[in-house]
Amino acid sequence: MDLAALADFNAVAEHKGFGPASRALGRPKATLSRHVAELETDLGVRLVERGSRMLRLTEEGHALHERTRGLLAEIVEAGEAVAARAPVPSGRLRVSAPLVFGQVVLSRIASRYALAHPQVELEIVAEDRIADPVQDGFDLVLRINPPQDALLVGRCIATDRRVLVAPPGLSIPRAPSDSRALLELPAILMSNTPVNARWQIEMKNGITRTIAPAPVLRMSSLLMVREAVLDGAGAALLPGLLVEQDVHAGKLVQLGLEAGPPVEIWALYSSRRLLSAKVRAFIDTLQQTGSLRPTSGAGFRQ
Repeated sequence: MDLAALADFNAVAEHKGFGPASRALGRPKATLSRHVAELETDLGVRLVERGSRMLRLTEEGHALHERTRGLLAEIVEAGEAVAARAPVPSGRLRVSAPLVFGQVVLSRIASRYALAHPQVELEIVAEDRIADPVQDGFDLVLRINPPQDALLVGRCIATDRRVLVAPPGLSIPRAPSDSRALLELPAILMSNTPVNARWQIEMKNGITRTIAPAPVLRMSSLLMVREAVLDGAGAALLPGLLVEQDVHAGKLVQLGLEAGPPVEIWALYSSRRLLSAKVRAFIDTLQQTGSLRPTSGAGFRQ
């Protein structure tokens, strides 16, 4: 039995189609189809029923997939264990990250990593979708405040807090003397912000105030919200990593910080895989970057 053909069949079965498997693996759909057909010929049975829109495994296909996918995963893991001992990171490295974090932070980190490790082909996918490291073919996924997951292990690489910022020329209402009173503020909000949203903000004087944002604009992207604030349309509550350079440059004024604990940014990978040299080097590069706020404490999840 051809192991390469078997691996392609399991990928097609896992992703429920030749098209999805082709996109996940970055390989031609025709190649996957040919390998599955060759495997069917070798075994003398039909493994998949090809429909116009959907693909369905036959009984024999189900049996083969269930009995071999774990074995193939162990073979891959054995290969990665050997590769992890290699002193020089090499091969392809795919990383999934939240959209804003990817666009604002990872572009600089990616350049630094690529220069330091020329034998690694790095691909970063920035999207606001919860990617599955195994099914989507990622070596590493970056997530913000992820829940505990037995299938993922990793490291907390940084923390961040949301910042209430405003353009320097914005007319800010005088704060009521009673710290419990609402302070209304013209604001740019995300599209999914509730109508009666309230922000608990630690102001610069140390007092925590309840802010009632009065919507001026609603937008579907944090990057769009930032641009609107820079243009003077209103205030906004935005990730610190997104606006800290604007604050330092005097383009925005920091009014306060969101009350409560900071958010955690985690680098996670499949618990079925050993930490390879290329992934370890990328995590190290993340933690060595000055724009990330390092965490205190162990910061490991196992």
